[in-house]
Amino acid sequence: MASAEEYEHAPVPPTTRKSLPAVAAVWFGFPMNLGNAVFGGVIVYNLGLLDGLLAILVGNLVLFGYVGALSHYAGRTGENFALQAADTFGRRGRLAAAGLLATVVIGWFSFQVGLTGTTLQDTLGWAPMWGALLGCAVYTLLTVAGIRALALVGAVATPLFVVLATVAIGYGAGHTSASDALTYQGTGGALGFGGAVAIVIAGFADSGTMTADFTRWSRNGRSAVAATAFAFPFANFVAYALGGVVVAIGGSADPAADGGGFLPLLTGHGPLLTALAVLFVFVNLGSVAAHCLYNGAVGWAALTPARMRPLALGLGVVGLLFALSGVWGHFVDWLNLLGVFVPPIGAVLITDQYLRRKGRAPVARDYRWGALGAWAAGALVAGLAHFFLPGSVDPLFGMAVAAAVLLLVERRTPRAAAAGPAVDAPRPATVPTGTTEGRHP
Repeated sequence: MASAEEYEHAPVPPTTRKSLPAVAAVWFGFPMNLGNAVFGGVIVYNLGLLDGLLAILVGNLVLFGYVGALSHYAGRTGENFALQAADTFGRRGRLAAAGLLATVVIGWFSFQVGLTGTTLQDTLGWAPMWGALLGCAVYTLLTVAGIRALALVGAVATPLFVVLATVAIGYGAGHTSASDALTYQGTGGALGFGGAVAIVIAGFADSGTMTADFTRWSRNGRSAVAATAFAFPFANFVAYALGGVVVAIGGSADPAADGGGFLPLLTGHGPLLTALAVLFVFVNLGSVAAHCLYNGAVGWAALTPARMRPLALGLGVVGLLFALSGVWGHFVDWLNLLGVFVPPIGAVLITDQYLRRKGRAPVARDYRWGALGAWAAGALVAGLAHFFLPGSVDPLFGMAVAAAVLLLVERRTPRAAAAGPAVDAPRPATVPTGTTEGRHP
């Protein structure tokens, strides 16, 4: 498994593409995690159950359109995110977009490592440092094993999450009746409907934009979109919704801070269930951490002459140091950053790919200033919306402006008439122009 080629510097060739169930398993287990249950509980605590579920659904439908469009192109070409970014932002300009996202996801890896430490402290009384060390080692080894390991852990993490969340809700259901839960109106007032939708989008703005690292393994564009649908809206909605139900039934002691985190409901019911809860921590958080570390390692490998696996080891250590420093605890600020700066990147990629299919392929160059400027404009508007229009769906402002600016720039700029690759026809697995022995300089 560990010796399999990960294609950091070239498209995945058609002969090594994987089936829909294999790629779907990679995406399916990623959103089904404790962190999303926490966020889902926070949303329901502020909006009530029905309005909260509606906000969660809307956010997931936006994610499906956004991630699905990026996945379709990845399935057609076999290119990872960094290779896509080179087409859109330029051979050197891609460093800004791909480098930013490959670093941001290490922050999420660090968050999962830190969360492992504190969760095991609450469950077993371990010192947080030892739980974080053990978690980091397990999650890094999963990443080094490659895309096959991500599919395997995703296939295990999903049913385990659903079963244990259902058991937890069963234990917590004694706090209220079903009718009271359905009519739960929420008692928080710090979050509006638009802000809740923005949280859902921002939660997967990073790895969703980097979806090509996963869906490039699909056999074609349609298969890549189908694999994405298993995550958005399905798995992501279920994870958020279960956390929301935990809050609605009164199963969270501190919903404003802990949201729908249901692990405490599983403790105190005998050693078997406690052991399953501990296993769940490592499988569930490990699925998220390994996916994020994989994104970061593939991203930086594509930007350097390095390979994915040595980088995964090094970045795993970096993530551990951040976790031990306590920086991972500022996850709300992290989400705000993602919602402002990241979605415009995807909007520029999608718009550029649309123009390619219309026959307006750009001339290869080191920097495509129009694309970089469109990203900057979208991020600026999203930031202004965040600060001056509280409660708005910041990511949508940024995405719309970024796409509009690129369209305007491209209409004013002459382009080569060569069309892009045919629909659902993967590009040949050749070494990109300007590389040496398959590695970017």
